Amino acid sequence: MRGMGGGYTQLLINGERMPPGFSLDDLPPDQVERIEIMRSPTAEFGARAVAGTVNIVLKEALKRTQDEVRLGVSGEDGRLFPMVSWTHNDKIGEAVNYTFTLSANRHDIRDVTDTYTHWYDLNHNKASILEQHETEVTNYQRDGVMLNGRIQITLAPDETLVLQPFLMTSRGSSTVQGTLDQGAGSAFTPPYARYETGGDSRMSSVRGNAQWQKNLGDGGKLEIRGGLTNSVSDSHSLRHEFNTANALSRTLDDQSNTRETGWTMLGKWSQQLENDHSIVAGLELDSSKRVQTRTTLQNGSPILQDFGDDMSASVMRTAVYVQDEWNPTKQISAYAGLRWEGIQTESDSTTYQSSNFSSVVTPLLHATWRPDEKSRNQWRTSLTRSYKAATLQNLVARPSLSPLYPTGSNVASSPDKAGNPNLAPELARGFEIAYEHYLEKGGLLSANFFYRQINDLIRNVVTLENTSWSADQRWVSRPQNVGNATVRGLELEAKFRLDEVWTDALPVSLRGNVSFFHSEVEGVSGPHNRLEGQPKGTANLGFDYKMRSLPVSMGASVNITPGYDVQLTDAPIGQKTSVGSKVVTDAFVAWTINPSAVLRFSVNNLFPRDYGNLSSIVSGSQWQDVESNNPSKMRWTVRLELKI
Repeated sequence: MRGMGGGYTQLLINGERMPPGFSLDDLPPDQVERIEIMRSPTAEFGARAVAGTVNIVLKEALKRTQDEVRLGVSGEDGRLFPMVSWTHNDKIGEAVNYTFTLSANRHDIRDVTDTYTHWYDLNHNKASILEQHETEVTNYQRDGVMLNGRIQITLAPDETLVLQPFLMTSRGSSTVQGTLDQGAGSAFTPPYARYETGGDSRMSSVRGNAQWQKNLGDGGKLEIRGGLTNSVSDSHSLRHEFNTANALSRTLDDQSNTRETGWTMLGKWSQQLENDHSIVAGLELDSSKRVQTRTTLQNGSPILQDFGDDMSASVMRTAVYVQDEWNPTKQISAYAGLRWEGIQTESDSTTYQSSNFSSVVTPLLHATWRPDEKSRNQWRTSLTRSYKAATLQNLVARPSLSPLYPTGSNVASSPDKAGNPNLAPELARGFEIAYEHYLEKGGLLSANFFYRQINDLIRNVVTLENTSWSADQRWVSRPQNVGNATVRGLELEAKFRLDEVWTDALPVSLRGNVSFFHSEVEGVSGPHNRLEGQPKGTANLGFDYKMRSLPVSMGASVNITPGYDVQLTDAPIGQKTSVGSKVVTDAFVAWTINPSAVLRFSVNNLFPRDYGNLSSIVSGSQWQDVESNNPSKMRWTVRLELKI
């Protein structure tokens, strides 16, 4: 949202944050009832939404008996990915309705990436110091199974209990083959000429949620939710490196086991008052703990022993909120909320311990005005405060060594990576104003302007350090609070049927939007001192059409993201990245064979085109460029949906 990635958008499922290890790729689209978009944070859904919130609402249990089977296969680069799912809805007596979905899928992906590294001496007319070309071929397979259920129990006419079990397991394997060609005359000995890596991984996650809800009468409602989560993941990789004489020069054996447990408890009380006020108050508690055992052997000997093989980290979050929704007139509605949230993070291993506590108070104000009470046209405005907390991975100090130069001295373009336990959360003050104009047949034209002032921006910074894990100085990338930033943008959107503007036209549903983004990071010189990962704009155009003479519907969309440059840091260590432009076209055709059977054919990335990224680091008289070419591929999918 708003072109802001990197955790600025809050992603929820049924109003709760996603469990550890869960990916949207593992969620079958047929389980989704609707997707709610909230452009600004609210007290109830949380303030970790600088860009906004996306809430995915899953389907509830149906009151009628029905089975749905979906069979599908996707293809990419000559490889097939089968998938199957079964959904069953039923009821027990008149008080219990339930639904569950069992799905399985397979991924088989092959990627080829070319990376070019150039190192120049600025004191000698940009003379070449180092030239490298690395080609990496990755083959990855993964099998996954997911079970998701919802049991709705009516305890009384005004009291319900909902149970939501969730189980996911996956197993994957990968092979990577790489070659490294280095230009003659370099002052550095190439770390290897080629390498081979084999790896496998397993992950399982179990979650159980319960929600109790009771109407208290006179417009009051009480809701209590709780959940338990347990996930286990294991991974193992073995890397062999060979020199120019094809002799084995180094082995790297990495094995890790991670277990994460957690619990959540939420309570919410709401009351509808006679004076058109609706009060909501709540308390949220959630805790998670991660225990990791990791062993890394280089040529059979352990490395990073000072940090220990066992590490544990825990996060405890507490939040309280209150909000008031008020309708003073038929044309005006207002919302005021206040939320306090505190996060305690701790991590420790054999030789170090770190602790971090952050808390944020977020006042929130929203208002809507309809100039004409008989019309749906309206103005919206918001004044908010939101934040982005540092991730557990960013806070844990355990380093990860450069894969190119694990010993001795490394280079700035291939740094070690380590966390920073002293990170503060990013705080954002926001303003928003929008106008929405509704057409007679349901079309919408809207314009939305937003502004965010971000304090304590977190950004990865590469510096030359004296480290405890090497006798030589090492280049290390760590997240740091680098200062303040501002973000603003204009979003224009249109959704309508063609026959709303042209009487004799076909009933084609058109949708389009164009957004313009501008951001500035204080303390970094322009003109490219933007937020990392935010383009200058995006554009989307699409249509859907249901044929009148045949039971066939079709649609297509195109997304355009222009390329952009980002100046990350200035001297003494200047970092800059350039991202290539992207154009992605998708299309689908659906044939309704009968009311119980639908056949769908879709194509993603219909006209594939490669795009490249370039990162540069300037340190003193040395300039390093790393250019990567990322291939883009078309993927097609055929799916048969059956209702039994």
